[in-house]
Amino acid sequence: MKISNVLLIFIVVLVSCFYASAFIVDETEQVVVTRFGKVVGDPIINPGINFKVPMIDVANYFPKNLQQWDGESGQIPTLDKTYIWVVTFARWRIVDPVKFFQTVGNTMNAMGRLDDIIDSAGRNFITSYKLIESVRQGNRKLVFDADGKDVLTVDGEKKSPVASYKIVFGRSKITDGIRKQAQPKLVEFGVELVDVKIKRINYVEEVRRSVYDRMIAERKQIAEKFRSEGRGEARKWLGKKEKDLKQITSEAYRDAQEIEGKADATVTKTLADAYGKDPEFYSFVKTLEIYTSTFDEKSSVVLSTNSEFLKYFKNYSGSP
Repeated sequence: MKISNVLLIFIVVLVSCFYASAFIVDETEQVVVTRFGKVVGDPIINPGINFKVPMIDVANYFPKNLQQWDGESGQIPTLDKTYIWVVTFARWRIVDPVKFFQTVGNTMNAMGRLDDIIDSAGRNFITSYKLIESVRQGNRKLVFDADGKDVLTVDGEKKSPVASYKIVFGRSKITDGIRKQAQPKLVEFGVELVDVKIKRINYVEEVRRSVYDRMIAERKQIAEKFRSEGRGEARKWLGKKEKDLKQITSEAYRDAQEIEGKADATVTKTLADAYGKDPEFYSFVKTLEIYTSTFDEKSSVVLSTNSEFLKYFKNYSGSP
């Protein structure tokens, strides 16, 4: 029994030592083993099961994949004295875990170092160039007309609104410059700065109001230009309408007068032809029309019987 108990205790101690000395390295991790605070051996970067001296050695885990860094929003003046809020972000990784452990110790302290180094490099580059260099990548046109070919400005010329300024450096080169300036300062920490980008650029409140006011004024100017062109076009079409209307009315009046003249001539000719066949009958009809329009039941006329006007009364032999 005593031998069995000793053997059991030995097995338990052996298993405990195995568990205390064994550690697993994940594929996203790398480990630096330290003994009393000093690094022992090479860093372990390959995944798998590894062993250390139990109770003496300590396995310090560090991430092996890309890490994210987000900068704080900072107010920075550009070369043309325009104050803007700039927010940057970066991707970094630990390439020398021993240096990383000896200098910063953990990712939290590394973030603090990245804050100082990247923010400083970003401020240096932003202040060295004009605002448009930090915003634009190149000289590509920003706004196109209906055909998608060029930009129509207020003065009606086909050109870009920023054609007077040529991008020399551009946003991508600025961010690449920030990375190159910050990277050498991170080598001593065992960190590689993979990429740096500008996440957002905003005007400060005072500049933003000024920019918005200018944008509104420009849009109003463009709108007024379109309105004036529309009014001019409307007047042109109204003038053309009045001209066409007068021309149509004049031609219609001329045609009506011609038709009326022809009709009167036809009537006159027809009457002349008709009355020319019997002049005496024509004289009789006309005289009767005069009698009708001259006399009524209240009329009193004293004329001689020899009057030519009453000749048809003299010759009338019928009963009254």
